Amino acid sequence: MPTDSKSGLDLATLSVRAGQLRSQFQEHSEAMFLTSSFVFESAQQAAERFAATGGENFVYSRFSNPTVEMFQTRLAALEGAEACIATASGMSAILALSMSLLKSGDHMVCSNAVFGATIQLFGTILSRFGVETTFVPLTDLAAWREAGARPNTRMFFLETPSNPLLEICDIPALSEIARKCGALLAVDNCLCTPVLQRPLQLGADLVMHSATKYLDGQGRVLGGAVLGSRELILGSILPFLRSAGPSLSPFNAWVILKGLETLELRMMKQSQSALELARWLEARPGVKRVFYPGLESHPQHALAARQQRAGGTVVSFEMARGREAAWRVIDATRVLSITANLGDVKSTITHPATTTHGRISQEARNASGIADGLLRVAVGLESVADLCADLERGLGGA
Repeated sequence: MPTDSKSGLDLATLSVRAGQLRSQFQEHSEAMFLTSSFVFESAQQAAERFAATGGENFVYSRFSNPTVEMFQTRLAALEGAEACIATASGMSAILALSMSLLKSGDHMVCSNAVFGATIQLFGTILSRFGVETTFVPLTDLAAWREAGARPNTRMFFLETPSNPLLEICDIPALSEIARKCGALLAVDNCLCTPVLQRPLQLGADLVMHSATKYLDGQGRVLGGAVLGSRELILGSILPFLRSAGPSLSPFNAWVILKGLETLELRMMKQSQSALELARWLEARPGVKRVFYPGLESHPQHALAARQQRAGGTVVSFEMARGREAAWRVIDATRVLSITANLGDVKSTITHPATTTHGRISQEARNASGIADGLLRVAVGLESVADLCADLERGLGGA
């Protein structure tokens, strides 16, 4: 049976031990069940398994698999959630959440400081199915309250910290507003992970992850997850997954399980390095502004200190001379990887305006504060001195 998430074990222990299912061979490491289907002892057992949901009622790997179940149980233990559904990617997690809990005629309020693909999903794709989305500034609680006052509002959705400007939303305060509006509060916890922040404890109804990022931690596979109450996850989202099939593969689930074992070590070390890098960048000529919640200069620094265990692993900064200077910094790097992914032990650098947020309109980028001179660094496990020297090559000429 899975390890009891209510046993009082520390998060570091749960990251290694929670959720393990052992076969008759009593393996020490989690087993990888690469099978599409499962055999039944009788017609009666087959009927019972098909009628049941979740747990160890394994029927078909599109919606039930022991390796995937171990990942779901472990992540639920880390987030303090009653249940978890794993998906093929972070975006499929958001899609599953939306398609399960929203219908034509419903209204959703979303932060304008979310991932570019999320803006496209809500603003372009879901609108074709009659779901309307109002985008509001992440930190403006009055705007959330006003937008959520419509009687057909069903959900609030946000990332905190936001990507790439690392703004912080007051989750408990927004939770209270959502309840008064009769809406569910869904929080994308990708940048913090449960090591740094646990939104369900702060009042959120749902938490989603792109497991592709820090949960795996080494840029190897795609994955996603949605967590919350048994009623929401097993009653609403599991039926969608079962029918629509945005499923996490058992192999990817096994890889992410291995990543979870070092999650706390990585998040704390990378956050420490990110703070050191952010302080260094603040002193560099040519850098107009540094965005990092762990800095005293961050407008929500005090809120981040209350809500998060550390400032996180991502540092963004804006070059005073715009895109030309920003691209010069990127092109001069020899250590940092030029890629839009984050959450890796290898540090990455990207230009959000032309990559992660390049497909949304200039108007939407302006509303989100994503300037042409903005750069985002996702700090890995390299020496901070080496990262600084790598950035200095471009900053020196900027």
